[in-house]
Amino acid sequence: MPTTRRQFLSIAGGATVAGTIPIVTLRPLEATPAMLSTAIRNVVGEAQIRTGKVKLDIPPLVENGNTVPMTVSVASPMTANDYVKSIHVFNEKNPQPNIGNFYLNPSSGRAQVSTRIRLADTQKVVAIARMSDDTFWQVAADIVVTLAACTEEMN
Repeated sequence: MPTTRRQFLSIAGGATVAGTIPIVTLRPLEATPAMLSTAIRNVVGEAQIRTGKVKLDIPPLVENGNTVPMTVSVASPMTANDYVKSIHVFNEKNPQPNIGNFYLNPSSGRAQVSTRIRLADTQKVVAIARMSDDTFWQVAADIVVTLAACTEEMN
């Protein structure tokens, strides 16, 4: 039986409407300390994380969480035998606990990254560096945010 134009248009319209319905996934509005630990373990696996070598330059008191300047630097000569492979930055309370991943090599020159981040609330920020010998080094800082970002008002 041939398809009429009316049947075709109703099927095409239904498919178009079905394609515009978003798939909703539910997750917490903010990360939890358990989500932070899980995100860190996804990067480092079961490796031991040592403290030191990494410096996190971020203001301890932030008036506006929408744009927070941050610099992570690692004490490394950045030679072919001794360099930083990657720098990972995590937070405790934003909707996504992994802020950023930065990949370096000896030709990067300096083991340092600078960027601006958003912080949803007063929280801990953790920076982890992976060295060329596959060791992990970290630093953490507590940041006080007076005007939160990453939030929407519910009316």
